[in-house]
Amino acid sequence: MIEYELDAEDLADTRFAISPIQELVCGLWALRDPGRYPLHRPWREAALSALDPDDLRLLLSLVGKDRGLPDFLTPRPATYAPSFPEQLSAVRRTPAHLVERDIVATHAPGPVPAVLRTATLPELADLLQRYWERAMAADWPRMRVVMEADTTYRARRLALGGARLLFADIHPNVSWADGVLHITKMIGRHRVSAAGRGLLLLPSIFAYKAIPPMSPHEPPWLTYPARGLASLWSPASPPGPEVLAALLGPAKARLLGLLAEPRPTIDLAARLQVTPGAVSQHLKLLHAAGLLTRTRDGRHVLYHRSELGTRLVEGG
Repeated sequence: MIEYELDAEDLADTRFAISPIQELVCGLWALRDPGRYPLHRPWREAALSALDPDDLRLLLSLVGKDRGLPDFLTPRPATYAPSFPEQLSAVRRTPAHLVERDIVATHAPGPVPAVLRTATLPELADLLQRYWERAMAADWPRMRVVMEADTTYRARRLALGGARLLFADIHPNVSWADGVLHITKMIGRHRVSAAGRGLLLLPSIFAYKAIPPMSPHEPPWLTYPARGLASLWSPASPPGPEVLAALLGPAKARLLGLLAEPRPTIDLAARLQVTPGAVSQHLKLLHAAGLLTRTRDGRHVLYHRSELGTRLVEGG
C-alpha cells in the first residue's frame, strides 16, 4: 500500500493535469498486454503496424515484469495541459543517476533487459519522439477530449463534496480517511507526507488502475482511469435525417439527400413539389457552403453533392 498524508493546504493545492507523454508511455501496457485492453484494440493494431520492430522491442523493454514504468519517462506536468515537446524536453534533461535509478527499480529484483542496458537517454528520447509521431499524435485530440471531460466531472465532485466525494469513485483501490489517501494493491510500500506540495491528479486513457509514482521521493501524484472510454475508438454513427434537417432545415436536407446523383433544378423542384425559384435559392446557399458542385449540361445546370456534402450526409 502507498499512502499520502494530505493536510488542508495540500487539499487546497490539489489540481488536475493532462499529460501527453504519460499516455504515450502508458500505451506500452496496451501494446504488451492486449488481453487487459480490449477497448483499445483498434489503437493497438494501428500502432503495431506503424512501429518499427526494433523500436517496438526497445519500447517494450521499458515495462517491468510487474508492469512498472520508469518514473523519469513521465515528468510531473507543471501546467494543466503541457505539450508533448515540452514534456519530452523535460525527459531529455533527466540527470543520468535518476535514469539509472528508475530503470533498475522498474526491473528489480531482476536484471535490466540487455537491449535497454546499452540505450542512452538521447536514444530513448528519440525513440519516444518516433513512437509519438507514428502511434499517438493523430489520436491525441480525441483522447484529450475524454480526459478533459473527466477533469470537469472530478472538479465538480470536489466542489460539491470535498475530498471524500472526489475520491469516492476514482478507483476501487483508492480510499480517503482521516487526512490520508490510501492506494492499495501496489508494488511499493511507503507513506509520504505531501508537506505542502499538494496532490496532482492525472486522468488516463491507458491506466488500468490507480497508479502513483514508484519512487517515494517523487512529489505526490496519482494517475487513474478516465471515465468515458467505451466509445473512444468507436466510429461515429451517421446522423439521422432529423439531425440533418435540424442543422440545415428540412428543405435543404432533402435536397442534399437527393443529390447523390447530378440533377437539374427543374427535376429537383418536381420531386419536392415546390417552385424552381425556391429550389434555386436553397441550391445557391448549399453551393456557397461547399456542400454542392455544379456543372452545365446544355441548357441545364446540374447540381451534385460535393465530397464535403456526402461526408455530412453519411457521417464521415
